[in-house]
Amino acid sequence: MKGITLQGIQFDEKSSYQKGPKLAPPLIREALHSGSLNLFTESGVSIENNGIEDKGDFEISDYFDIHEITQRHLDSGNKIFTLGGDHSITFPIIKAHSQKYSKLDILQIDAHPDLYDILDGDKYSHACPFARIMENGLANRLVQVGIRTLNTHQAQQAEKYNVELHQMKDFDPSMKLTFENPLYISLDMDGFDPAYAPGVSHHEPGGLTSREVIKLIQNIDAEVIGADIVEYNPKRDFQNMTAFLAAKMIKEILAIMI
Repeated sequence: MKGITLQGIQFDEKSSYQKGPKLAPPLIREALHSGSLNLFTESGVSIENNGIEDKGDFEISDYFDIHEITQRHLDSGNKIFTLGGDHSITFPIIKAHSQKYSKLDILQIDAHPDLYDILDGDKYSHACPFARIMENGLANRLVQVGIRTLNTHQAQQAEKYNVELHQMKDFDPSMKLTFENPLYISLDMDGFDPAYAPGVSHHEPGGLTSREVIKLIQNIDAEVIGADIVEYNPKRDFQNMTAFLAAKMIKEILAIMI
């Protein structure tokens, strides 16, 4: 079994609306190890496992350092699980993975497609990572679930890059996703309805329930080789609800990575 490296990337300089996600990694860990919950997943797998190595948090000043840090951890032979951070971090992380995996699929759970070619003059904005990923040919297939903010430009981008969109207005709770290539999961906490995850910068009502996301993850048929959880903004949280939901999702995603 491959080991798993947990890395925290404290970076939110590419956020377009509110800062705060750089504070998230240590607070998610605090919730995970608070004693409020045990370390078993719903499938009965414990994440208290010698194969999981926590490298701690990295406070990022240079955006492109994210690629270097991820590459270094990938070189150990482990799978990588990243706690962000805003969603801009996913591009350099995927770029590092693409050097190891010749074929790669991505499942993105998100309220937003993040397919802008450029936003506010920045091609590396947290609204742009999947445009950068797809234009550079870093993923064979991109599946987006939970989308409920599709505008004309991003719809055109989705068509251009052959993105498989599952918008909330058409969401099927019983869907089961199958992937032929190694799979990377990118979970934006605003994919959840804000009733479940108030601690995000962009509240977009009408989102996924916590059970729907857990079921979606548990039903995946693929080899999951990496994942990230992004866009938790502690400045907007209520009684740490979102931190504990993120901690729950760490366990469930780790279960299928293990």
